[in-house]
Amino acid sequence: MTKKEVTVAVVEQECAVFRTRMAARKVTRTYDEALRPLGLKVTQFTLLVAIKHGIPDSISELAESLAMERTTLTRNLQLLEKQGLATIGPEGYRRARSMQLTPLGEEKLAAALPVWRQAQDQLVRKLGKGRWIEAKALLSEIISTA
Repeated sequence: MTKKEVTVAVVEQECAVFRTRMAARKVTRTYDEALRPLGLKVTQFTLLVAIKHGIPDSISELAESLAMERTTLTRNLQLLEKQGLATIGPEGYRRARSMQLTPLGEEKLAAALPVWRQAQDQLVRKLGKGRWIEAKALLSEIISTA
């Protein structure tokens, strides 16, 4: 068995992280452009959704569930708090922190949901419904096994 020569071209063609990060940046740009009139980025939108949904009550658990670094999540939560969109309670037992949307955060999320839907529908139309279903399943598999 011979080793496959590794070149820049091979990395560009085969590297999972290279491809997924490129795709993630393109998709992120689409959602960011859609949400821009509301003064939101998709990262903020997803945090508003997570907080509203009541996903884990510790920063570490929330970071894990969103596949984010804890420090990045903390910075993003602080930004939401500074913008008056969320309140983050003090650290309690087992590093638990209460996180909830403010009335302004609730309004912003309500305004953002139909904008998200339009961006989502646009993506699905571009890919085709069947290919989106396949892509979503593949992404879910990658998330659960990586």
